[in-house]
Amino acid sequence: MSTPEPGVVHIAADDGAFPWATFPGGKLRLLRADVQTGEWVIHNQFEPGFTAEKHRHTGHVDAITIRGRWRYLEYGVDYGPGSYVYEPTNSLHQLHVPDDLDGVCEVVFVMRGANLNLGADGSVTSITDGAGTLAAYHMLCEMQGLGTPAISG
Repeated sequence: MSTPEPGVVHIAADDGAFPWATFPGGKLRLLRADVQTGEWVIHNQFEPGFTAEKHRHTGHVDAITIRGRWRYLEYGVDYGPGSYVYEPTNSLHQLHVPDDLDGVCEVVFVMRGANLNLGADGSVTSITDGAGTLAAYHMLCEMQGLGTPAISG
């Protein structure tokens, strides 16, 4: 049996190191955030009817659907279990989980750069990136009595 290389991260499904933090419309756990490169990996569970803010990506994104289904309102395509989605830099869309979904929708996103969250007039209302998500995840976990996750930037 070999020992993993330094820097290799292994997360056992039940080890509790990366707890699920609740937010309005679902749960999340941040698996990795590299503030130097701007890459971050987030594991989401979205409730039926959840709709994210419309946003533009400053970097490319990979998404893998674990269970449930979701779509971008602009594209008219449902992404179900096993679906892989690649979003190029400057993609503009709004994620939505159908109201009629039975159970949660679970998706892992590998993000690079930031999401520029947009208002109805197209102006940037907020920015979501790895560093900000790391801080928010730590805050949510602490507020929800989950402790401080072992993840750092």
